[in-house]
Amino acid sequence: MPGENITQVVSDRYARAASSGEQMCCPTSYDMSHLKTFIPEEVIKISYGCGTPAGLQTVRAGETVLDIGSGGGIDCFEASRLVGPTGRVIGIDMTDTMLEIARRNAVIVAGNLGYSSSNVEFRKGMADAMPVADGTVDLIISNCVINLAPDKRKVFREMFRVAKPGGRFTISDIVADQPVPQYLVHDAEKWGDCLSGALTLTDYMAGMTEAGFVGLHLIKSSPWQRIDGIHFFSVTLTGYKLPAHAPASVPRYATLRGPFSRVVDERGTTYLRGTPQSLTAEAARLLGQPPFAAQFVLSQDPVTLDQTDPRWTSVLPEQTSCVWKGDFALLAGPFVEAQDDDHHVFRRGEPLEVCSKTLTVLATDGYAPHFAILNRAGQRVTGEAVTCSPEGACC
Repeated sequence: MPGENITQVVSDRYARAASSGEQMCCPTSYDMSHLKTFIPEEVIKISYGCGTPAGLQTVRAGETVLDIGSGGGIDCFEASRLVGPTGRVIGIDMTDTMLEIARRNAVIVAGNLGYSSSNVEFRKGMADAMPVADGTVDLIISNCVINLAPDKRKVFREMFRVAKPGGRFTISDIVADQPVPQYLVHDAEKWGDCLSGALTLTDYMAGMTEAGFVGLHLIKSSPWQRIDGIHFFSVTLTGYKLPAHAPASVPRYATLRGPFSRVVDERGTTYLRGTPQSLTAEAARLLGQPPFAAQFVLSQDPVTLDQTDPRWTSVLPEQTSCVWKGDFALLAGPFVEAQDDDHHVFRRGEPLEVCSKTLTVLATDGYAPHFAILNRAGQRVTGEAVTCSPEGACC
């Protein structure tokens, strides 16, 4: 289906929904009782999303926030509250009906927040050609919109263009565990359902990295729908545009603490747990981002760790038999590849089948933030526990 046709189909679908009050398909997790205290019902009832990117403590006072696909304005209005009267929020949408509703309610929301004037501006535009100046946005948010764009890599490049050096994004979207087949890609109705345009998690994160963002990592995930054996699930991701200049003093070495035994970062550098690795200035800026802080010791001189050092972290699997229940793990942390202590090699976005004891390891605090977990079993699994070695180990 040509891109311009997709855009028109999606715009028409959401315009109809806004006019009729139709409930769209995407899963949401808004705290409506909170939002209703300052956002009118007209906006609440047409709020479609698959996450809450503005409500995850990612918005800071005084910032400039951009919402791609702002719809009726719910995420913009929550961001408006969080940035405060000194901050600024820009919402972009391609649907006139949505823009009209959002603009009409902006003044009401400002009054409910006690602002002298609204700090939210709604602009008509496309996600792949945003009417926003270069390098002007602190935080980009988007809620189940980018999967509707025909050329997502162009959207990612636009995001990188408008982000300030040192800026970041937090976006929620629908992705798939395998490539969407052509018969779904060309199904016009399912484009509006956030299905036909879904990328795999691998391609989604790779597209962001190719655009220039680094430190991509998972904030939360949840299963959504399964259609013809394809699992569609919601993810909320954060990533960064590195500052233009390094601080005066940057660490020269990084030592991986764990719990992974080996990781590969987005620039291709391999780190082994306990072994100091020299850093370039860019690598030092990368590892200085929040998702890496708990996993590395950054230092001016080489620091070697061993298992007796309290900074060393590991989660060893139980040496028992296990059960295969149809669970698959998808690495979505800030690394493109990582290995655990049971020799599983996880590659970002690629589903890897794991047994019950590995699933237990991945549920621990050190691992859980980095993985989305899906179950592909079509019915309840009745398999018995199995072992793979004389010692009783498995997987």
